[in-house]
Amino acid sequence: MSREGVEVRRSRRRRRTVSAYRDGGRTVVLIPATFSAEEEAHWVERMLARLSAGDRRRESGDEQLAARAAQLSRRYLGGHARPTSVRWVSTMGRRWASCTPAEGTIRVSDRLRDVPDHVLDYVLLHELAHLLVPAHGPAFWRLLASYPRLERARGFLDGLAHAEGLPLSDEVEGVAGE
Repeated sequence: MSREGVEVRRSRRRRRTVSAYRDGGRTVVLIPATFSAEEEAHWVERMLARLSAGDRRRESGDEQLAARAAQLSRRYLGGHARPTSVRWVSTMGRRWASCTPAEGTIRVSDRLRDVPDHVLDYVLLHELAHLLVPAHGPAFWRLLASYPRLERARGFLDGLAHAEGLPLSDEVEGVAGE
């Protein structure tokens, strides 16, 4: 793989972990300052491969996720929630999903790829509702009230949050871990 467009950042605070992300047209790889040139080369190649694989998965998966969100918006929100993009992301460590109402974007943690359909549908509906009502007030929850498996999905997310050591939905408003 080509290392063109790759920036390696060494950190004295980083001990063992390596991470990478896309920043515009370049890839940034974060490594410990103690890594040798050989370790750096190994990890840069590994992280480039991992990001490329994620890109390929997301491209096909994002289209399906967006179609699912559109269907849920029509069914439960009268088609009023119209996101500009809906995509899977691998960078969410403490949230199940997020929404930026000003931009109309919805991002869903890829940790939810294997949850039951009703749970993913709830998470998507939750974020779609944020396009219409940004805060978790009564108007927001009225939008979700017609979803028949709301409490069951929230319970599933509470169990998953507990298993991952995240806050439960009672401890924060909205989707567990939000």
